[in-house]
Formats: sequence, structure tokens, C-alpha cells
Amino acid sequence: MAILLRSPDRHLNTVTTFSDLGIDQDIVDALAAKGIIDAFPIQEQTIPLGLPGQDIIGQAKTGTGKTFGFGIPVVQRLGLDPAPGVKALIVVPTRELAVQVYEDIDLLTSNRSTSVVAIYGGKAYEGQIDQLKAGAQIVVGTPGRLIDLAGQRLLDLSNAAEVVLDEADKMLDLGFLADIEKIFQKIPSVRHTQLFSATMPGPIVALARRFMTNPIHIRANDPDEGLTQANIKHLVYRAHSLDKDEIIARILQAEGRGKTVIFTRTKRAAQRLVDELGDRGFNVGGVHGDMGQDQRERSMAAFKAGKRDVLVATDVAARGIDVDDVTHVINHTIPDEDKTYLHRAGRTGRAGKTGIAVTFVDWEDLHKWALINRALEFGQPEPVETYSSSPHLHTDLDIPEGTKGRLVTAPKAERPPRTPRPERAADAAAEGTEEGGTRRRRRRRGGSTPVGSTFVEGAETSTDDAPAAPAADRSAEGAGTHDGAGKEHHDGKPAPARRRRRRRGGSGAAGAAPVVGA
Repeated sequence: MAILLRSPDRHLNTVTTFSDLGIDQDIVDALAAKGIIDAFPIQEQTIPLGLPGQDIIGQAKTGTGKTFGFGIPVVQRLGLDPAPGVKALIVVPTRELAVQVYEDIDLLTSNRSTSVVAIYGGKAYEGQIDQLKAGAQIVVGTPGRLIDLAGQRLLDLSNAAEVVLDEADKMLDLGFLADIEKIFQKIPSVRHTQLFSATMPGPIVALARRFMTNPIHIRANDPDEGLTQANIKHLVYRAHSLDKDEIIARILQAEGRGKTVIFTRTKRAAQRLVDELGDRGFNVGGVHGDMGQDQRERSMAAFKAGKRDVLVATDVAARGIDVDDVTHVINHTIPDEDKTYLHRAGRTGRAGKTGIAVTFVDWEDLHKWALINRALEFGQPEPVETYSSSPHLHTDLDIPEGTKGRLVTAPKAERPPRTPRPERAADAAAEGTEEGGTRRRRRRRGGSTPVGSTFVEGAETSTDDAPAAPAADRSAEGAGTHDGAGKEHHDGKPAPARRRRRRRGGSGAAGAAPVVGA
């Protein structure tokens, strides 16, 4: 039977440090080196239970430190110098999250001999296999590559007594459930299992108990706090699809804007928005499924390092991605469900900081917003109709007056130079010049009459200088664009070859006249 624990009253201003939680000093020192001293509520409640080996279902809002909540017990339970071979398995749904969890666990093990390896698709097998053969004790991976390597007998999970499902509601969804069941068949039946996520629906909790032993369900949130984070300001606008790019470009010029994540529904929409914002002068990168894994990692690294301050992504970046100083999250298209909305919005307002989440609702998506509004208790059944010129948009987001959707320094798209239209022959002849435009020249066998002079109103035709040639007579057969002697049509194009009619029978010549009286 699961035991439900809720967060104690946090209004007493009591602060718990990692040293107070019975954590090994080398782990405390590794965290302190990064300026991490105090524990969040989810860490404060799960670590004391996880250290002795209690199965845990941990639920807390995004950005509240769930990775250390399960990572510290895993690292400490393996000991200071564990034997080579996989002893712990952490399964995550996306490649980006695998990289981030790997970095966090690697930080925890920086002062001990424990080795960590990230196993995920899109990267070469060789490097990952070499690390496994070298004796890595903790594996962080996505289901597909884990099953692949285990099937090739390159990954041995028979001694993995520490198991964690991060973003567990996603991992136990229909899309991943079959893979998770395959993985659990390869690990010991006696194990320490932890499941963590920001959202944990009832059916998922019931399903999770199949893989756990008497789990304790911990919800680390204040009882009087709503379903969404109180430090995030949520703005919902009904916007026209053709005006969204202009609105976003103006939001990106708001006062105090830091790093910004923009979520789209499809990969194509993400890449199109990357190109559009780049053309408008913004320093933007993208993360979506049509990009190679190396490209995705470089783009994410540039965003984390501050080399780019705008990231356009699909929902591959919606879960667990922890980037400092994200002040704005923009939903270019509304998510399909309330859980996805919470995960998207949770990219800002992390670690107690404030943030702004802006959502655009298309006219055809109003029914989706109605469901999200009801589930999350926003109290905004009708989003405000908004355009890029709407005064309330500038007021809500502190956008300076007169802001346009293109940066002043943005290079305008270069257009190919327009070629001047050809002048009419009569105009060129009347001006008496050969400049300005392309003119067709017609060769004549004799004379020096200017081209087009016969079309000039009032022009006199001289027959003394150039005697008329038969080929120049337009009434003559074959006159005009050529002299009639070649194989050209009157339009200057080759004449099609004449087709001969073949008769099925008879020995007479084709086309021969019938003999009268035969």
C-alpha cells in the first residue's frame, strides 16, 4: 500500500541544508563547489527515505530539484568505490534529458571513483560501448538504445539493483510502456526503485505499483498553492496565425527579457520559426526531431552558455531541461493536454526564480484551451483577442512603445536586382539611342535602315539607300523572322519534322494519286 506524504508547512522559514540530511561529505562538497547548499522540499523529503532503500514515487513541480532527489541516494548507496559493472540504471524519455541527468549525476560522483555513462540514440555506438566495457557503474539512457545494447549482450543489467524512472508518467505512457516492461525483465526482481515526475495521474500511479514494493508517494507542494507555480505569470492570448511571428518578435524585445524558449507543435513549424526570427535579427537556435543529434546538442549547449538567447523547440525539450535564467516561455501553439502545458511552462521560474509563460490560442484550438483551463483552474475561459498592435500586449509584457518586429540591426533579405524591361523597338528608334534595354536585332541583307524605323510614326522610308530585297517583303512567303530558306518556323523555333503516313497494305508509294480507270 502506498503512503501519501505532503510537504510540511514551509512558512516557518526553516532552511534545510544537504549536510542536515545525512549525505556523505564528498557529495556535499561537490554540490557546494557549484554553490548548491540548501535542499528543496522534494529533496528534503525523498533523500532520507531513499538512502535506506525505500521505494518512492516522488512528485513535485518542475524546477524544484527532483534529479538530486533521486540521484543522491543512488550514488551514496553504491558506495565510495563500487566494483566495475552496471549497478544503477536511470531511464529517461528524451536524449536531451539523458544528457542533463548524466551531467548532474556526474557532478555528484566527481569526488569518488564511480563512473557514469549516457546511453542514447543519435550517437555512435562505439564510445558508449567502450565506456560500458571500461566498467561504468551508473547508466543514464533512453529506452530504445538501452534495449538495443542489451539485446546485443553489450549491456548487462542483471546487477542493476538501483532503478529510477525519471518523468515516470511519460515512461509509463502507452508509447513507452512496452519498452519499460522489457527493461524490467532484465533487471533483478529485488531492487530499489524510484519514480519521479512533475505530473503523476492516478492511473499511472496504479500502474507504477506493478514495478515497486510498498512505495511511498510523496507530493512536495504547499497545500494552499495552486496546480501551477506561483512564481510564474501566465498570459493567454487568442492570436491569428499570420500575426504570431510579429507578436513573438515584439515580446523578444520586452524589458528585462532573458533567455526564452518557444514551443511549437511540429518540427516543420519549429524550423520555419527559427528561420523567420533569424531573418528578423534575433540570435536563435532550434531543437527538434529533424535535426541531427550533434546539431541538437550544439544548439542546446549554445543556449545554456548564453551564446544564443532564444531556443525554438518541440516537446523534446519540454521535460526536465534545466537552463539558468529562462525568463520567458512562449507556446507558439497550444499543447494538447494540461500535463504538457505544465512541463512547457516549467522551463521558466526554476529554482525559485520568477518567469512569464505566454500561450497563443488559435481560433480552432479554443476547445483545447477550455480543457486546460478547467484542469489547471486558471479561470480564463475566454483568451483575450490580441494582435501585435494591441496596447494590452505591450503593457502586460513591458514592451517599449514603438517596438517593431524587426531589430534595427537586422540585415534585410537581399533581393536579386531587377532587370530593366526591354524597350520597344519604336521607342528606342525615336530616342535615337542604343542604351537602356535589350532589343532584338534583325539582320537585313542590305541597307542601313535602323531597326524599328518602319514603326515610327511619320517616319519616311527611303528606297535610294537600300533597295528592297525580296526577303524583306512581309507579304512574301517565308518573310519575317528569317529568309525562308532554313528549317525555322516563323516564330524562330525549329519546325517540327513532318510525319509520313504509312499505309497498312499495298505496294504503291505512299501518297501516290489513285489511278483513274484502273
